[in-house]
This record gives sequence, C-alpha cells and structure tokens, in this order.
Amino acid sequence: MTVVIYDPTLRDGHHAVGHQLDAEQLRAYARAADAAGIPVVEVGHGNGLGASSLQAGRAKLSDEEMLETVRAALPNSRMATFMLPGWGTTADLRMAVARGVDIVRIGTHCTEADLAERHLGWLREQGVEAQGVLLMSHMATPVRLAGEAAKLVSAGAVAVGIMDSAGHYLPEDVTERITAIREATGVPVLFHGHNNLGMAIANSVAAVRAGATVIDACARGFGAGAGNTQLEVLVPVLERLGHPTGIDLYGLLDAADVAGRVLMPAPPTIDSVGVVSGLAGVFSGFKGRVLDVARREGVDPRDVFFELGRRQAVAGQEDLIVDVALALAGRRTNT
Repeated sequence: MTVVIYDPTLRDGHHAVGHQLDAEQLRAYARAADAAGIPVVEVGHGNGLGASSLQAGRAKLSDEEMLETVRAALPNSRMATFMLPGWGTTADLRMAVARGVDIVRIGTHCTEADLAERHLGWLREQGVEAQGVLLMSHMATPVRLAGEAAKLVSAGAVAVGIMDSAGHYLPEDVTERITAIREATGVPVLFHGHNNLGMAIANSVAAVRAGATVIDACARGFGAGAGNTQLEVLVPVLERLGHPTGIDLYGLLDAADVAGRVLMPAPPTIDSVGVVSGLAGVFSGFKGRVLDVARREGVDPRDVFFELGRRQAVAGQEDLIVDVALALAGRRTNT
C-alpha cells in the first residue's frame, strides 16, 4: 500500500516560532521539499487561513504572501493550505485558490463537522480538492468520529481524518479510530500526529496499519508544542514496513537539514510541559501562551495545562488560559 505524505512543516511549524517565518525561510524549505519529491507541502499560519490575529498570534507575512512565495518554489509538489471556519471565510478560500492552492483542508472540532459543510461545498463547486479534518479527536469516541467523518464526506470532502492535536494518543487509540472512520466513509483516511508522549511515529504506523493512506509529518518534527511526527524518520520506517512513499531519501534528509538550519532555533523537544499537555489532552499550540501567562501570574504552567484539560479547552479558546491562570493565582493567595 502506497502512503501519501503531507508535509505541514511550513504551517504547523509556525506555532513553534510565533508565526514569524519570513519569505526566505519559506522559500528555502519549499525548494528542498520539492527537490526531495515530497508530494504535498502545506503552508500558512499555524491556525490556518485568516487566523493571523492578536488572539492566535500575528504572522510576519500575510496569507497571500505565504502562498505566493511557496507556490513559486514548488514546480513539482502540490501545495495545500488549511482553514478553520470562524478564523477563515469563503473569501479566504477564494484568495487561496486564486494563488494556486491544489488542496484545501477544512478543520473543525471533532464533534462539529457540520461547521465545515458550507466551505467544503464551495470548494467542491470550484473543483478544488477538499479534505475534512477533525481536531482534538481524542475527545470523541471512535463511533462519534466515524459519524462526523461521514458528514464531511457528504459535504464534499474527498479525504477525511483526524489530528491528535494534543499528542494524547497511544497506538491502540489510533487503530480504533482510523478503523472506524475507514469503514464508515470509503474515502482515503488521514492521520496527523503530535509527539507530546513520544508516540508520534508509533501512532502514525498504527494509522497506516489500520488503513490510513495519508500521513502528515514535519521536518525535524517542527510543529506545535513537543512537535509533530518527524518526517525524515517516518518515511524510511514506512519504507522498511513495505509502504513506499516515492520520496528520495537523500533529498529528504537534505530537506530536514535545511529545516534545522533555516527554520528553527532548535528542534522541538518533549519537555515537562509538553508531557503534561499530552496527558491533559490540551491543544499543543497553547504551549507558548501558557508559559507566558503562567510566568506573568506566578503559577505553575503544568497546573494550567491540567486545569485546561479538566475544562476541555480547545483551539480557539486561548482567552481561557488567562482565566485559568488568574483562578490558580487567586486560589494560591487564598491559601
């Protein structure tokens, strides 16, 4: 079974650097990824089209600049982008299509697939390949995820899948969910892992064994929180398991070296906060904001993550971080 690799280094990686990648950084990595034969390169603000803001973080470049820069650097690879309804709009999709996007992923919270219906329908009408992605997918049962994925297919998605947005899964969790979605939809199924508990490669392998044919991975694991599935490790692992990707090994390793030199001050690591984020099931992209607010309010960021987990915080609820930190600070003062 051939596995198609999607590389969101230039989208998810933005979380790790405050969305501050510049045009030369984007161009350098995109050229290396294209030379390696990586089939799909995803680009944009970490939270997707239209998300550059005070709440989610202002990007150095506009969505238009990012897409135009990367499109020009990909003579062979296809270009993808990502959008969350509420952050982005149909106008953002129209702009992206005009700038040569080949694939658009519409993401929603794992129980809110209905929110993607209008945007998936619009993309289908335009003849653009659209995929539906369920975020924070550990918060729903396999049966519920399968039902939500089926809604995405009915709305126009030609592939569907899940993001382990908090890096919370173990392989058996992935197996159950991918199997349920595959059986319920009959379209290609995708998996996007994070590495908070050190399980991103194992979880991606579990996804493939359960029938997923589209797997996300980032160079050097460059991504939110403890990072994503490490691309230059995943591809040779899949090849050893008998799943060809069509990616050139030396070119892939060269691209990873470019990413290490050009994109990141240091590769992502699984630090104590990352582990707690994974255990608590909290969106990995909250890490920077949690650290800043916890430091300001004089509270333990690990306590903030566990409380966010108890409150079932999801992406887009960044303001809740401040509320939690203030509540913890007040609780400490009262004792």
